[in-house]
Amino acid sequence: MSPSDIGTTAFNRIVLKLTTAENDVTAGKMMSAPGLKCGDKIFAFRAKQGMGFRLGREFDFNAHGSIDFEPLKPFKTKGPLKGWYVVADKQRDAWEALARSALAFTRNL
Repeated sequence: MSPSDIGTTAFNRIVLKLTTAENDVTAGKMMSAPGLKCGDKIFAFRAKQGMGFRLGREFDFNAHGSIDFEPLKPFKTKGPLKGWYVVADKQRDAWEALARSALAFTRNL
């Protein structure tokens, strides 16, 4: 199984877990990528080589241990999307906790 397949499997497991456990969470799309929605707002999605999360500008990155967060920059000619971050496949063990943090943040928007 390729690293990308492993990341996709981990993402799909999180989607199943959250859509089953949370009444307001459904599958959705973020720029054509599979994602998770709370109501009509996307809060997490499967990036090319990781998972993207809406965590907000004030997110405490140290709260989840030693994780490499990259700002989400989907457009070559524009800056990063504020409050959105991508965590690589190699750190997929942190994804579920980050998805729950992103869900909590999105519920308060």
